[in-house]
This record gives sequence, structure tokens and C-alpha cells, in this order.
Amino acid sequence: MGDWAKHIPQFQWARNSAVECHLHTVEATGSIPVAPTNLHSNGENMKRALFVSSLIALSACQTSAPQPTNWSATPKYKIADLKTPVATLPSFKMSIEAPFVKVPLGLDPENLNIPTNNPLTPEKVELGKMLYFDTRLSADGSVSCATCHNPEKGWTDQLPVSSGIRAQKGGRSAPTVINSTLMVEQFWDGRAATLEDQALGPLVNPIEMGNPNHETVTQRVQAIPSYVPYFQKAFHEGVTKQNIGKAIASFERTVLSGNSRYDRYTAGETSAMNTSEVNGMNLFFGKANCTRCHAGPNFSDSMYHNLGIGMDKPTPDQGRFVVSKQEQDIGAFKTPTIRDITKTAPYMHDGSEATLEAVVELYDRGGNKNTHLDPRMEPLNLSPQEKSDLVNFMKALDGNPYPKITPPKLPE
Repeated sequence: MGDWAKHIPQFQWARNSAVECHLHTVEATGSIPVAPTNLHSNGENMKRALFVSSLIALSACQTSAPQPTNWSATPKYKIADLKTPVATLPSFKMSIEAPFVKVPLGLDPENLNIPTNNPLTPEKVELGKMLYFDTRLSADGSVSCATCHNPEKGWTDQLPVSSGIRAQKGGRSAPTVINSTLMVEQFWDGRAATLEDQALGPLVNPIEMGNPNHETVTQRVQAIPSYVPYFQKAFHEGVTKQNIGKAIASFERTVLSGNSRYDRYTAGETSAMNTSEVNGMNLFFGKANCTRCHAGPNFSDSMYHNLGIGMDKPTPDQGRFVVSKQEQDIGAFKTPTIRDITKTAPYMHDGSEATLEAVVELYDRGGNKNTHLDPRMEPLNLSPQEKSDLVNFMKALDGNPYPKITPPKLPE
């Protein structure tokens, strides 16, 4: 496997899991499935092609082979030797790529998907944190990144759709920033290839932060004298559009959640989950087959699926299709993480499902029928108790501690 493949945590997980399932298309020697032919064999496209191929192969494994009840979405952590005292179970490990970052149990400390052109440093994170909370980045000084991605609200705004400058409403719910570094692409439709691209997009969106161009933002930040030394320290150069994006992305890469009750249970702390949560876990990986889409350490395949949400509207949101122009992507949206899911209601790209119970009902009936419904959406025929257990398992994915951040003092 090439070195570049090591920089996609989901690919590593898919490959390792496929090996554990004895899937012949992905051998322990490192051979990998054939990538989709419509993706070019270069850089980021090759990474995504391999990731997609591995997950397709793994999905086949999961649907054709019985899973042990203790099968973990994070093969990195095995069921621990119960002779070892639970008190010794670490809640985090330090990142290999950025040794100052704590990576919670359940995530891979060897890979935070940090790009080679933006190494993670404390100086960038400090600067990015200030920029993230600074409303002066918006055209009228009223909106910051934290307005829609608020640490106090699950790193979202807990609204069906978000509002920008002059109280303008967008068309989609704000995705959480939690573990966003583990996503292959950003936004509900994947229109941003990196966190750096994602950080820059809202600055010039007329509904969100409303600036006419990035140069306007750069000049405004340059005019704040106390910001300049922070840029010099972080990048050894002045304020630029690229450095603003890199700094915000660096901060966002440190917003991590893990060490949930589920993570501790699968690592050997058998008292971490109750009977209902364990039953829900077995449903999640078994009968309900949630890992068709909610796969990997982040419980997301980073792929796009049509669940039928909003497809009955006169002009439905076209989702991923707007980016890919592929017919199969009409009405398809990226699979969100389930980690800290209790804090990010309402759910779906349009906030149309108010509760986890409503979400489970949607899946139980096989989604909302439409021409482009994902073929993975099939009725589950769950009993009331099974539905309750599934919800309780998802609640067991809340991180401990929750990644709460106190807004910093801003440069003047």
C-alpha cells in the first residue's frame, strides 16, 4: 500500500476490517480492490477511489457473513484481557502526527488525516481558534464560524437550517465540526475537498458571512494589528487567504470525540454499557445493518445516499448531484457521524427529523420512497423494543469528555 493511503483513516479501517472478515478481495498482504474507473488515478481522487472500493467490499462482507456480537467498528481496539484492571484502560493516546493533540479512545492516534501541505502545529491551532470565534470575518461583523457551529450546541446550531448575516436563512442544517477531520470531503454535498476549502467557503457565501471576495476578508484581518504576529508565528509570513483557511482547518482538526461508553465496552470495560445498549449494538452491526453507511471509527462512510428526505417537495434539494452531475447522486447527502449524536438534533440535511426515535422510524420503514432511493434502504421490521435499544446504543456513542471549547480572547 502506498504511503498516501496511510493518510485516509477510513481506508485503513475498511482495509483492516475487510481482512478481519476474511474478505478475499482485500488480502492481508496489502492487495486492494480495483478502484472505480470514473475516478482519475491521481492524488485525492485515487485516495477516494480506494476508500470507496474498500467500503464496497466490506459492505458485502458485512451483509453476507454473520458478525460476532462483540465485533467493533474500530478494529484498532480489541476486547481487552479482562485480567487487566479496567483502571489501566487509557481514555486517549497522543497523536503520532501531532504529539500535542490527545486522540480519544476509539479513534486512530496514528492518523488524523493531516495534509502534508498543512502540518498541524500549536501555533496554527491557537490562531485558528481565534479566527473561528471572530465575527469580524463576516461582512457586517455579526457572524463567526461558531455562530452555526457552536461548541455549546454539539458544534452545530441545533436548528433545522442555519442563518447568516442579516438573519438570512440557508437551505440546510449545519453539520457538526466534531471529527470532521475524519471525513473524506466536507459539507453535506462534499463540495469541499478539504477542511481548508471548507473553512474558506462560508466567508464569501452571500447568505452566510457575506463578503464579496476573500481579499476583503484578508484586508480586514490585516487591519487588526494584533493578528499579524500570530500569523508570523504560525506561518512565518503575513495574512493570506490560504493561511486563514489553514489556521481554521488546523483548529477544527483538534475537535475530536471518542472514549464513549461503546469505545470502553469494546476495549474490555464490560460494565460500560447496559443490556439495552448492548442489544442495540448487536442490532446496529447485525439485523439493522447500520454499518452499510455508518461505518468506521467515525461511524460514517463519507459517502452519499438518498434516504428520500425532502424528495416530495416541489423543488427538492438535489444534494450531491449538484457537485457530481451523476444521476445516481440526485437527492443524496453525506452520511453524518453518529458520535455525540444526542447533541446535534434536529437530524438530516434539512433538520426534518426532530428526534433519534424519528430517525429510527425513517430507517425502519426503508426511507421515503422516490425514484433515486438508495438501494441499501430496506424495511427493517424492528420491534418497539429493538427500536428503543438502537436509540440507546446511539446515545452510548457520546464522547467523554465532550469537546467543549471556551472562546478565546480575540486580537484587537
